[in-house]
This record gives sequence, C-alpha cells and structure tokens, in this order.
Amino acid sequence: MFLKHLLLGITGFTGGLAVAGGAFAVIVVLSIVPRMIGKTSTASRILHYESMIAAGGIIGTILSVYPGIRLPFGVPLLILYGLCSGIQVGCLIMALSEIMNVYPLIFRRLKLKNGMSVVITVLAIGKVCGGFWYFYQRMGS
Repeated sequence: MFLKHLLLGITGFTGGLAVAGGAFAVIVVLSIVPRMIGKTSTASRILHYESMIAAGGIIGTILSVYPGIRLPFGVPLLILYGLCSGIQVGCLIMALSEIMNVYPLIFRRLKLKNGMSVVITVLAIGKVCGGFWYFYQRMGS
C-alpha cells in the first residue's frame, strides 16, 4: 500500500512539474515579462518580478491541490485576486494575439489606419463588461 501511494505521489509530482514547465515556457516564449518590464521601465526590479511569478505559481498550486484551505482575508483578497488574474489573462491574450499578428491582419483587411488604440480599448472594455455579465448572471455555478 505504501509503495502504491509513493508511486502515485511521484507521478502526480512529475505531472505537476510538466504542466508548470509548460505554463512558464509559454510565458517565456511569448516574452510577456520582458515586454512588461520594458513598457514600465522597471528593469531594476527584475528580482521582484521573478519572485512574484514563482510565488504565484506555488500559491496557485497549493490552493488548487488543497481546495479546503480557507484564507481569512475575505472580500478584499478576492477583489485583489480577481484584478490580478484579469490582468494576467489579458496580458497573455494580448501577447498571443500579437505573436500571431491577429490585429495587424484585421486592421489591414478593414483598411483601418487610424484609431487602433480606440479599437483595442473597446476590446478591453468589452472583455470587462463580459466578465461582469458572466458573474452577474451566475453562469459559473
């Protein structure tokens, strides 16, 4: 029985390492962090970026493996978590679309030369409104 549990633990651990490695590889290949550092001119704080990325991965893993853990911070932490998750997903989506040249292709086909920032802002507002509608309608439950 002990050998069975040990093998199961090793399998789960190596599977988790593979998934985490893939997730971080996507972030590295899309060069999300270097772009954010370049746009914000915060190269002197690279160690903070690395620490927060690692801490986010570790804490996220712990909270997903042990869903019974309750954090005593309530609504303020939930709001902060939602904000940070939304920023991360938005950065990932924009980096993916930039790598795939989706927006330049659309702008060229629509013959749109001015107002690209307006289009991207409207897309972001639509994403936020869609998220609010999703939670207002309780579609997740």
